[in-house]
Amino acid sequence: RLKGNPQRVNHSTAGAVEAINLYGKLGKLLAFAIAGHHAGLANGVDDGNARSALLQRLKEQIPSLDTVWKSELKLPSLLKPPQLKHRKDFEGFQLAFLVRMLYSCLVDADYIDTDAFYRKLEGKAPRAARTPDLNALRTQLDAYLVQLSSSQSSSSSVHELRQHILEKSRERAELAPGLFTLTVPTGGGKTLTSMAFALDHALTHGLRRVIYVIPFTSIIEQNAKVFRDAFGALGSDAVLEHHSAFEDAKLPDKTSRDKLKVATENWDAPVIVTTAVQFFESLFADRSSACRKLHNIAGSVIILDEAQTLPLTLLRPTMAAIDELARNYQCSIVLCTATQPALSTAQGFYNGFDEVREIAPNPPELFEQLARVSVSHISVQTDEQLLEHLQKNDQVLIIVNNRRHARALFDGGKDLAGIRHLTTLMCAKHRSKVLEEIRADLKAGRTCRVISTSLIEAGVDVDFPCVLRAEAGLDSIAQAAGRCNRNGLREKAASPVLVFQSPEWKAPPELDQLAASMREVVRNHSGDLLSPEALQFYFELTYRAQGTNLDKKKILEGLQAHAPSLDFAFQNVARDYKLIESHMIPVIVPFDKRAERLIYLLTIKDNIASSAKKLQPYIVQIPESGLKQLHKAGAVQLVAPEKLGHQFWRLVNPDLYDKLGAGLSWDDPTFILSEKLVF
Repeated sequence: RLKGNPQRVNHSTAGAVEAINLYGKLGKLLAFAIAGHHAGLANGVDDGNARSALLQRLKEQIPSLDTVWKSELKLPSLLKPPQLKHRKDFEGFQLAFLVRMLYSCLVDADYIDTDAFYRKLEGKAPRAARTPDLNALRTQLDAYLVQLSSSQSSSSSVHELRQHILEKSRERAELAPGLFTLTVPTGGGKTLTSMAFALDHALTHGLRRVIYVIPFTSIIEQNAKVFRDAFGALGSDAVLEHHSAFEDAKLPDKTSRDKLKVATENWDAPVIVTTAVQFFESLFADRSSACRKLHNIAGSVIILDEAQTLPLTLLRPTMAAIDELARNYQCSIVLCTATQPALSTAQGFYNGFDEVREIAPNPPELFEQLARVSVSHISVQTDEQLLEHLQKNDQVLIIVNNRRHARALFDGGKDLAGIRHLTTLMCAKHRSKVLEEIRADLKAGRTCRVISTSLIEAGVDVDFPCVLRAEAGLDSIAQAAGRCNRNGLREKAASPVLVFQSPEWKAPPELDQLAASMREVVRNHSGDLLSPEALQFYFELTYRAQGTNLDKKKILEGLQAHAPSLDFAFQNVARDYKLIESHMIPVIVPFDKRAERLIYLLTIKDNIASSAKKLQPYIVQIPESGLKQLHKAGAVQLVAPEKLGHQFWRLVNPDLYDKLGAGLSWDDPTFILSEKLVF
């Protein structure tokens, strides 16, 4: 406040100036957080961005302040700098990371304090803490695992092996916190094994929560349900999903906003299930809403499911964040996958991870014991030849690299018995319905011919006797193989996974590079293409080929350059660190009567937040350019724009959605062109 005057002042800039006056270089780190606690973290110096840079803010004229603030805050006369465990050449990254953590503490405290003030003012009870504790969850999980063990439908040898993996992995929970890998072949039960390890490890070492990070939005609800079921009656309170097609929606009433924000923004729950986009982009964010949760990541067990999907062009900054969480923020990180990327220094990755411990017992032996398929490359296959494979196999899965190819094959084989199609142009509700039919047909031995994009590789529990996969990275081939003889009920020789090259559908450059590394493994590796040794060779080739492209936006280089001055470009880093570059827009599909009802409820003030969440299974994500074409043709409309703004789109032309087959479909050339970017 101004001396002798209670009027509002620029308190954030004043606080930043005083922090530097009091604490010098350390104060400048604090100044970023203080100056941006409402507006967000700014760049250190001006480079033409809209938000005022910190240097310009610090030059503003601030009136004399009433000195009473010093006695009210009881500030220490001296602050000791944090004792970070430093990494050579990473000082800039580490200091910028520390600023975000400090910023997170500040904005979360500000939110909580403001919330408590208004709740008291309105006569409301204080907000209750989330329950239950991790010990209660482990007790429930143990009981569930016993029950699950007695009801397994897999072969006895597979069941015994899963139990062995689970028991030996849990024994490793006693190891000191840090970096871990869990390398378990498909079908080895890694989802529940990783959670059991995480709870044991957290309770042994006093860690606060488990964060399960999933690369694909399409399976996050599936995994969250697995954990809720495992935790029984405690599941609904324990597991917080943080994902939403509408999470950035500017809901018009405060009550709806609060319902969405409180649970997700600060991650104050014992088990978080979230997406890789949400998790990693938050670690590089500049806005308070995204950064608020960061301090609650500290002291957690973080499971990175399908760790091989870490984005190549952002791999080095992503690895730096993982390492920093383990090094200085009391986190244990588990890289959990059947296709373990070669990211350690010991595997030849320059400036890679050190002291990584494997949780699973003897992965090479596990891969031999759980080998269920024979993988071979059958060279070029035209669409006509692929359709012949569909005709001669009663149960077969063909996976291709983009939605247009999948649609073309589906149209070509639409007269075949048992033909089905899976694509992200189908809403999740539609895909779930089709998958239920597929599983029922496979189990009953009925004809089942499926053409899919890679979405089926993301943890989908289906078991085909034969799988064909368009050329891709070897890790994708391994994921496709996980849909063949999944339950180990057939002989390995009778379970072929056939890799092919399509002359009619050229892969995009980034995917073609991965396929080239895969072909190199095929030429030079005489053993099992899915063995840990073959996969390590593949990843080494891939990373070598990428070179400096592993930090394409030069994020680490930029942060290190600003280390001496501490003028970190937080806005630029947040802009450059994007796991998904293309802007996708959710469109609600009125797939059934429930969807129609929820669209109506969306327009009612008290139902906005809950209806938006329940509508998630009914959306299709399309590129912004595609949405413009649909809107121009009158095929989509905004839902109650006068009340909800420009955020909820719905499909109003039912002829464009094929409920029996392909999902959203339109032959307009401009729309098709926009689809070429989506794979």
